[in-house]
Amino acid sequence: MTALHLVKEPDPQADRARLFAKAEEISADLARRGAQLDVEGKPPLDEIDRLKREGLLTALHPAGIGGGGLDWVDGLRLVRILARGESSIGQLLGYHFVNSQYVYWAADDPDRAWALGAETVEKRLYWGAAVNPRDPGLTLTRSGDHYLLNGRKTFSTGAHVSDRINASAAFGEAVASLVLPTDRPGYIANDDWDNIGQRLSDSGSVDFRDFPVYESDFLLPLAAKDAAPPVLATFNTPLIQLVFVNFYLGTAEGALAAAADYVRTTTRPWITSGVEKASEDPYILERIGEFRAALKASAALADAAATAVQSALARGRAVTARERGEAAIAAYEAKVNATHVALDITARVFELTGARSTASHYRFDRYWRNVRTHTLHDPVFYKAREVGDFVLNGRVPEPSLYS
Repeated sequence: MTALHLVKEPDPQADRARLFAKAEEISADLARRGAQLDVEGKPPLDEIDRLKREGLLTALHPAGIGGGGLDWVDGLRLVRILARGESSIGQLLGYHFVNSQYVYWAADDPDRAWALGAETVEKRLYWGAAVNPRDPGLTLTRSGDHYLLNGRKTFSTGAHVSDRINASAAFGEAVASLVLPTDRPGYIANDDWDNIGQRLSDSGSVDFRDFPVYESDFLLPLAAKDAAPPVLATFNTPLIQLVFVNFYLGTAEGALAAAADYVRTTTRPWITSGVEKASEDPYILERIGEFRAALKASAALADAAATAVQSALARGRAVTARERGEAAIAAYEAKVNATHVALDITARVFELTGARSTASHYRFDRYWRNVRTHTLHDPVFYKAREVGDFVLNGRVPEPSLYS
């Protein structure tokens, strides 16, 4: 008699709950170690390895290939949760989400996209990118039966921890869109990331020196430099902006949580406050209430923007440029708000904690340093201008890596 083997059916809600529980657990651990991690500022190899083991890197991949099957609204909430514990790890998770999901809507061959997704899930790969548009471009030249890639890109977040890298390169008068493994000779991740914030984001420069490229590495056919991409292929920009939004807010939430814990356990009441505990000080209570309300409102705006972008993305190749633009505006509204809220709160938590909290071993300033460092890479006033142009003139942003 043949034994009957019962296969457990997937339970999407249970899987979702598990991923969120793991994110909370990892975030709490990062928060406990955050000050020391900031001091060391090393590439987060162990932290990324844990994200791999716990299934967070595959949370957005389809359940049919073994992924978590979450949508972008939930994925961005995971980014926010991790950033409460350590801002750089939230950034790295969000960047991986965008870089690894990009193939599903950018590749013109669905089988190629699914193969890359299946490999990512099976091998638990981390995806980075070398695409800083303000750098000189990478160049591709023919060499026998393959190509050679050369050039440098700065701010390549996840340089050391990436298993795959998205890159574009000039090939004569054409542009090549590539997905590259980082274990080939010629890929060099430089140890030149030493900024005041996002110290674990591993955002140094990378060099490609006669890096071998094969036909199988091309995500798309060669295209003219001035060719407009399909609308669906431009969603990486509003989504990466929402990654910014959510790790800014997560960082500010982490700062407020750390400050509240310090007030409960360490802050002394002011001598004229008339209260016995700092946690009863009416001015501290007022500020915490204001900060909490601002964060809740900004998070609600972020979730609404994520829903708008998710809905537009779900239209697939039927999505119009106008629909993409309006969804992008929702993301950029959230970006403007989150930038101001996060910078304000991370700078002002010291009003709650007092003079002793500025001791260097607490490193409470890391929350502000993290937000301040990243927000300078993509000036918020340009996003505010795009929102204003939409409100007054009905214009949506022209798609680019920044818009």
